[in-house]
Amino acid sequence: MRRSLLACAAALVLASCSGGADSAESQRDWLHVLSRKKAAVSASATTKEKQAYADTLGAFVQKHPQHARARTVYQRIQLDFASELSSLGRYQDAIRFYRAVVAADPQNEEATRGLATALDRLAVSKKKLLALEKGMSQRDVAQLLGKPIPGWKMKSERRDPAIEAWYYRTQEGGVAGVYFRDGELFAAEENSHEKVAPLTR
Repeated sequence: MRRSLLACAAALVLASCSGGADSAESQRDWLHVLSRKKAAVSASATTKEKQAYADTLGAFVQKHPQHARARTVYQRIQLDFASELSSLGRYQDAIRFYRAVVAADPQNEEATRGLATALDRLAVSKKKLLALEKGMSQRDVAQLLGKPIPGWKMKSERRDPAIEAWYYRTQEGGVAGVYFRDGELFAAEENSHEKVAPLTR
């Protein structure tokens, strides 16, 4: 993500220094974008700083719509940011960015795929829960169900073996639990009272 933002910013600098987009007003606005970029591409950049940069760049694009290169770079940043949010389990936030790209470019396949995936992972189906198998790794489960929303993981630090629980919204409006012992799946529940899969396969 940091490399992508840096590359995009460099491209925008070159683009903003040439052609009709290089007005005094656009230069002034661009300096404001650069002030946000510096924090967004640092090694210690937070998600909030990256979002501030993306929002500032978006405002630049909205004010200077004739800047074709800026629009292209902004779209790339939106897609990268949406992908990063999805990888963190922040599907609702990712959807907002994917929808913005699709609204501007309905034929964008990357945005369409990302949007479909993020929407699918907002809530898990019983069918997906039943596809879980005992002994699956956390990575396997994340590939099937997606990562839990931030704050929806619990880990028992004082038990041996270590037990970790991941929770998901279900399509029926409940909360499903997926349980790991030393990183391997050993149980899953659709709710706190009903096991959805024996996980004996």
